[in-house]
Amino acid sequence: MRLVSVMEDREIPWCMIGGLAVNHWAEEAMATADVDLVIATDHIEECVTALISEGFLAERFPWSVNLKGKSKVSIQISTEDFYRDFPASSVPADVHGILMRVASLEDTLRGKIKAWSEPSKRASKRQKDLTDIMRLTESHPHLRESLPQKIVKRFEE
Repeated sequence: MRLVSVMEDREIPWCMIGGLAVNHWAEEAMATADVDLVIATDHIEECVTALISEGFLAERFPWSVNLKGKSKVSIQISTEDFYRDFPASSVPADVHGILMRVASLEDTLRGKIKAWSEPSKRASKRQKDLTDIMRLTESHPHLRESLPQKIVKRFEE
């Protein structure tokens, strides 16, 4: 809630991506141990500075800024260009009783396809991404036609 409050109070364009976004769009939620989000590029430093002042610890990587607060939940702010436009098409959503912004259905699917396509990711993470893609297409069958053929083949296996 502190994370959402920091961004909303400052009117920073942002949205949840990853597992929380999938949970919003899929029929049934699954547990996720982290919070993935994207922030408008020109507001990342402002947001990180504000979150640090709220007691979060930050660790920087080439592809993200990871934050840790008082809970066991870790926060990952993606800094990849791929996600740059996601906040502009995000939607308001109630996720676990917290009003937040979530990537659009189509962007959520695109993000999960990208994540699954990363060959350097652990096999277990790629399998979870594939499961998330399946959950999205089961809840929204029209999305299946936009899947890459290699994912359709995996579903058929």
